Amino acid sequence: MSSPDRRTLIADTAIATVAAAGLRGLTHRAIDTVAGLPAGSTSYYFRTRPALIGACYARIAELDLDDIELRQPVSREEAAASLGALLHRWLTTGRERQLARYELSLEAARTPELESALHRAGLAARARAATVLAELGAARPREAAELLVAWTEGLLFDRLAGAMARTRPAPDLAELTAVARRMLDAALAG
Repeated sequence: MSSPDRRTLIADTAIATVAAAGLRGLTHRAIDTVAGLPAGSTSYYFRTRPALIGACYARIAELDLDDIELRQPVSREEAAASLGALLHRWLTTGRERQLARYELSLEAARTPELESALHRAGLAARARAATVLAELGAARPREAAELLVAWTEGLLFDRLAGAMARTRPAPDLAELTAVARRMLDAALAG
């Protein structure tokens, strides 16, 4: 296994560990064990806990940006369908990664050496949203992107970890597309 593949394996295993056990479960030894790597492998690639957390955050940001299909929508309806599908994916098959992202974001907000990774990831998501909103005719795409990202984050957090998260029915693609349409309409109205 080459170094880049091993780094990815370690980051992916760490993300799954954080989603399942929180940050208390994130140790170099635990990642070696779960990933089936020789003892000391994780600490070889990521010497410190902040380095390992940073690797998790970078990998999550990479995967999240790859998931975003809002690249070149032709219409609001296409953009709403793409955003609705993205929300649905992140609430179902991507749920684990999003839970880990929230856990890691809280840690990054409290740890100065991790804050820059959180900031970079947030800027990348907002830049992608601003591009889409500009293509859809937003008068102030950066401001509209800030709102759209905040609304998206709030919806995800509410559905994944909010007070009603465990009692809500399974995410419905049609409902999420309708919500995405309303969010896009509101972001573009300003």
